[in-house]
Amino acid sequence: MFSLFSVPARFRRFMPFTSIAMHPSHEANELESAFHHCAELTKLHSKSFYLSTAFLPKPKRRAIRALYAFCRCTDDIVDVPFSPYTPNSAAHIAILLQDWRVITRQPAYLQTHPVLKAWATVREDYGVPQRYAEELIEGCEMDLTVTRYATWEDLKRYCYHVASTVGLISAHIIGVNNDNGQLFAQSKPAAIELGVALQLTNILRDVGEDLGRGRIYLPAEDMQRFSYTEQDLRNHVNDDRFKALMRFEITRAHALYEHSWRGIGYLQPDGRMAVGAAALLYRGILNQIVANDFEVFRQRARLSTTQKFARLPAIYGKVRALPSLE
Repeated sequence: MFSLFSVPARFRRFMPFTSIAMHPSHEANELESAFHHCAELTKLHSKSFYLSTAFLPKPKRRAIRALYAFCRCTDDIVDVPFSPYTPNSAAHIAILLQDWRVITRQPAYLQTHPVLKAWATVREDYGVPQRYAEELIEGCEMDLTVTRYATWEDLKRYCYHVASTVGLISAHIIGVNNDNGQLFAQSKPAAIELGVALQLTNILRDVGEDLGRGRIYLPAEDMQRFSYTEQDLRNHVNDDRFKALMRFEITRAHALYEHSWRGIGYLQPDGRMAVGAAALLYRGILNQIVANDFEVFRQRARLSTTQKFARLPAIYGKVRALPSLE
């Protein structure tokens, strides 16, 4: 039975303040509660992802939401203050992250944390290689020591770790056509590119928020290209130079979305709408940044619920038009 008292103290902050309904005597009910917890965590933190995954059949839907919850908890170790009474140093967080890494390797039957219970079950049921989770954790760990990126290639490596790994895990859950292992290998470049596109969108939306954490993800070589300095960024200068820089990065993100789109055709048909919706709804954030006149320091670009639902018919049509890759 899950309770705040069965979870190691240093990880209790990942639990909700409201209790989760528990059934004390049955493993199946306990696991169901774990998956429900993951779904609620997804709904709370990413309404776009929650909406997109609604198009999956139930087993894959709950598996993908467990993956999201796992990623969220991992990321929160680095980005959310642990406790007002505990030093929030990089060394302290690194210890927490290493403890988390060790716990995530345990089999499902040994897990007591609800997110890890669900995630380990998904990993085992779908044969997800553990190395992807390890690479994801490595990416989050980079945020403890790396606060600047000199080149696009450097940033792309970071994006692979924190986002493309999620795409590769998702491909294992959704599956490729005919469960063809060779086809899965062919689909990997598109999954990696889509992950980079999604993370770059995150970065462009969250420039101000990341700056508050002391991080600048915009590549230094790109800032230099437009004669825009770190001091300009810290001063929230939104002039023609900044707009040109942001247009450059937005164009790069659009190109990644375009190039990766055809790869959705590798996936089993029951998973294509979910991935297509996630990609296109998230891509819409780029246009919203432009609509907001590139104000990313004090305003978070987002699509309203009405905007999201209004786009679904067109997304459905575009996904249906995709050729099935065999």
